Amino acid sequence: MPRPEPTVRLRGKLWVELGGKNALTEAGADLLQQIEATGSLSQAAKNLRFAYRRAWLLIDAMNKNWPQPLVTTATGGKRGGGTRVTEYGQKVLRAYRDLQLQLEHLLDVATGEWWGNDE
Repeated sequence: MPRPEPTVRLRGKLWVELGGKNALTEAGADLLQQIEATGSLSQAAKNLRFAYRRAWLLIDAMNKNWPQPLVTTATGGKRGGGTRVTEYGQKVLRAYRDLQLQLEHLLDVATGEWWGNDE
């Protein structure tokens, strides 16, 4: 009995480079999204199963590579610390997610054109 042909799908990864350096990757976008949701770098890292150090280094690199910070942090105090995505960071994240959707759509269309998938 012949094996069924596997479904072909084109996939790609999107990242943003500024000055030849990675400024935003999928991991960075996920981290920004989790920080927005939780208000905490620590909780965002836990949710993504990132080591706290990895999350901190990722935020630090993004803040250094963009013209304006994407994230601000506040240390302890009476109300505790916190982390928030800046307005600029929200704008960058929205643009990145929009580009991801456009890329996925383009690749889905190309898959159908190249391999004749009707999906």
